[in-house]
Amino acid sequence: MKSRVETFTPPNTPVPIGPYNHVARVGEHIWIGGTAGVDPSTGQLAGSDVGAQTLQILKSFKIMLEAVGSDLDHVVHVNVFLANMSDFEAMNAAYIQMMGNHRPARTVFSVRELPKPGVLLTMNLTAVTKAQ
Repeated sequence: MKSRVETFTPPNTPVPIGPYNHVARVGEHIWIGGTAGVDPSTGQLAGSDVGAQTLQILKSFKIMLEAVGSDLDHVVHVNVFLANMSDFEAMNAAYIQMMGNHRPARTVFSVRELPKPGVLLTMNLTAVTKAQ
């Protein structure tokens, strides 16, 4: 049986700034590419602080995951790309607010630069669909 790759960007999520879709799915496996804290209703950053941007990223992830039969509780791994490692604790506080007690594997990187001005972090993730 041949696996089919589906890629798309759901409505009510930020528009990608490059030639890609946010979501890729093969069977029960889901990948969401680098996402910044952009409010999809305005196209602007959700705030100038890392907490507001983190919350917006995870809200966008929630919508994207729901579009492919999943949710934040089915996230397997998250990569966090922080412009300033000094924002680590504030990012964690917002992350816990959205993720609750679910603690998927996670890697945090400090990056020199991100593609959109004012962006303090981006995240991507790997997840699976809910059991059918």
